Amino acid sequence: MGIVNRSTFLSIVSSFVVAASFAWAQPVQAADPVVVLKTSLGEIDIQLDPKHAPITTANFLAYVNKKFYDNTIFHRVVKGFVAQGGGMTPDGNEKPTDAPIKNEATNGLHNVRGTISMARTNDPDSATSQFFLNFVDNSTGKLDPGGFSPEGYAVFGKITKGMDVLDKMEALAGAGDGPPTQQILLISATVK
Repeated sequence: MGIVNRSTFLSIVSSFVVAASFAWAQPVQAADPVVVLKTSLGEIDIQLDPKHAPITTANFLAYVNKKFYDNTIFHRVVKGFVAQGGGMTPDGNEKPTDAPIKNEATNGLHNVRGTISMARTNDPDSATSQFFLNFVDNSTGKLDPGGFSPEGYAVFGKITKGMDVLDKMEALAGAGDGPPTQQILLISATVK
């Protein structure tokens, strides 16, 4: 490095001081929230993605924080497709929910193996509490925009721990599009 004159040196130092003060003043960004689903087959950690799915993430966390998901079941488990839960009691009754949210399926995230997405009716903006976990890549031509439903299904996170539990769920898939061969209980959902 060449010799630097005094004014250039002072300019460089002041730039570092300003940059350091700015960085110090900025709030520390928390990591994306992780929710632990404690199931009758084991635990699954899901890292949520509020950057790409802010509405969906906030909705899911609201249900988690009020313990809505505790003691519910995965009522639909389809081999080679998804495990759906988040709204039915062990005796098969549907729980009352909050108002539906806007579909965020065009957020750039894809319905690939190990992701979590919002379940909904044929109305794109009808998702409430129910969600599904993708057993396989269900993106192109399936659950992403332009697939079964042109509007797609909103992905809002991914499994970071517990893929073995996801595989156990798939192994209990029933015939067709219905319930598993053995009840899969969602004991609790908590923010880690």
